[in-house]
Order: sequence, then structure tokens, then C-alpha cells
Amino acid sequence: MRKPTSVQTLSDFGRVRLSKSFFVRDFLFSDIAAIHGFANVPDDPDLAIAAGTRLCEELLEPLQDAFGRIAIRSAYRSPEVNGFGSQAMRDNKKGYNCASNEANRAAHIWDQRDAEGRMGATACIVVPSFWDRFQAPGDWQRLAWWIHDHLPYSEMFFFPTYWAFNLSWREEPVRRIDSYVEPKGCLTKPGLPNHQGSHEPLWRGILP
Repeated sequence: MRKPTSVQTLSDFGRVRLSKSFFVRDFLFSDIAAIHGFANVPDDPDLAIAAGTRLCEELLEPLQDAFGRIAIRSAYRSPEVNGFGSQAMRDNKKGYNCASNEANRAAHIWDQRDAEGRMGATACIVVPSFWDRFQAPGDWQRLAWWIHDHLPYSEMFFFPTYWAFNLSWREEPVRRIDSYVEPKGCLTKPGLPNHQGSHEPLWRGILP
């Protein structure tokens, strides 16, 4: 598939179904693109579709099946959009929160492989049914441990508002959880004593 360059080709691209519940269009909105007039579309649509399909089928669908509807805050970013956001963040402009293009390949930039040649995709999401019931300090960890025990994620990064978090699928997954929410830093990663085994006592009772 060629890069969409017209309303018709972009409309057709947006109609591509990634899984039973999700279509490409669900992941294309960008605040940066909307404000600054960028076209947030991939240069390699086929790679974006392949990576997005794995993200949806292996992570987002099972999560939605377990907890009810999930909300997508930010997902695909073109290199142009992400690069602009990354520079704006380095310039300390408010509202911009993008890592470098190098860091976001096979993450928010779905249509580029990372330095190791791995395919991947990231979406920043909210699980409303979880937030509505669990807002005590540290409660975000209960959802993180449930995902860790049940889904083949690569990375998660949690934020304070609504316990939103980046959820990443990637070939050769890292299996690491970090957070900007207290307790900040790394919750788990390979090599830490808490990484292996079941964490059911930490997440028991969170399913709707």
C-alpha cells in the first residue's frame, strides 16, 4: 500500500480493520498534527498496519475484553509529528511530551523499525472502568501487574491523569514497567526479583 496522499486514499487507509474492535482511523489523531497542520500518516502503511494489528490483537483487544471499553489518547505519530513534538519538548514548550524519533521507532512511530530491526507499536490509553474504581495512591500498579501476568506486552509507562499509560507491543519484548506516578521509576524489568512468577495477590479483585 502506498502512502495516502488524497482524501480518498487516506479514507481507505483509515478503514483498514486491525482487529475486531479497532480500525486504523482510531489511532491517527494527534493534537500536534491538528494544531500545527501536519498530515499524521505513515510513509510505510503496510508496516504500520502489521505492527498495529499485533498491538490490537495481542494487547488492546484482550484488555478491552477484560475491563470494558478502553480510550485511546495518543497512538501513531509520523516521524514529522513526533520530531516536531520532541524538539518542542526540548525547548520546554508546555503540552509537548514526545521522546526522540530514535527512541520512538517501533513505538509511537509504527512504520519504522527500531535500531535492532524489530517491528512495534505503542498506544497511550486509559481504562475508564479501572480508574473509576481505583484512584488511591499506587493503585495504578494493580493494573500494571495484571497486564504483566496476562498479556505479551513489551513496555508500559504510566502517567498521573486517569492512570493513562503507554502500552507497547514489540518483537522480542522488553517486559518493563515504568511510571511518572508515585512510586516513580521502574516497577519491574528483567533481572529484578519481582519480575517472575504470579502477582495475583497484587491485582486480585480489579476485574469488573
